[in-house]
Parts: sequence; C-alpha cells; structure tokens
Amino acid sequence: MNRFKSLTALWFACGAALLAACASGASENRDEPLAGYALGDRTGQASTVNRYLWAASLETLDFLPVFQADPIAGLIITDWYADPRSPQERFKVSVYILDKALRADALRVSVFKQAQNLEGQWIDSTVNPATGREIENSILTRARQLRLNQLDE
Repeated sequence: MNRFKSLTALWFACGAALLAACASGASENRDEPLAGYALGDRTGQASTVNRYLWAASLETLDFLPVFQADPIAGLIITDWYADPRSPQERFKVSVYILDKALRADALRVSVFKQAQNLEGQWIDSTVNPATGREIENSILTRARQLRLNQLDE
C-alpha cells in the first residue's frame, strides 16, 4: 500500500512538472497568442486589419456579390458582376487590407474586367488604372467617416 501511495505521488509530481514546463513559455497575457484571431469588436471584425477599412470596403462594394471575405487575412473578393445596362462586360474586384492602421497604403484594390465577344466567350479586358484608385478613395473616405462617427459616440 505504501508503494502505491509513492507511485501515485510520483505520477502527480510528473504531471505537475509537465504542466509547469508547458506554462513556462506562456505569455503574461493569456489572450495574446489568440489576439490575431480573436474578434475585435461587436461587428465581428478580426483584429488583424483595420476595422474601419474592413467595414468601409464591404459598404462600398455592397452592390457586388461577395465571393470570399476573410477578415483575418484582410481579403475581399467579389464575384463577377455585369451591370444590366451593359451586359456585355463584367467586373470583379479584390480588396486587400494590409495593415491595422487607417492609412492609404494599408489598402490595395484590384479591378478586373471581361468583355463578351461575338461567340459569347468572356475575354479579359484592360481596366483604367484610375478605377481602382477611385474605389480606394471611396473606401478611405467612408472609413474616415466611420472612425469619426465612432469618436463622436
């Protein structure tokens, strides 16, 4: 019986040593390793990108069908959209939010365009470079408005 108690005590000591070894590399703030993946606010915005840029991007592109939206990576990809007034051409937009800061260089917009040929096939077309900049400016303007509205509350 005494040997069983010694063996049990040894197991508890080994378990405690293992737990202590695992905890020794832990940070002071328990949430720190998860900070990049935790939800940062009420809107479900991930904390790895600027929440105002994220919300403004979704609002600015709300007329386009969203194909993929990843708030952790800061990526929004729309599906192809054809304006009913011009069904022979369609557009697709990708938005990359690169930083947590609300700055112009934290945002990159790419616009893709396709035109339908006489056989009905979609062929890539060139897009005016100003189109992407105009969308970026619209997103940045809206993000600043959202931030100012938040500060006023």
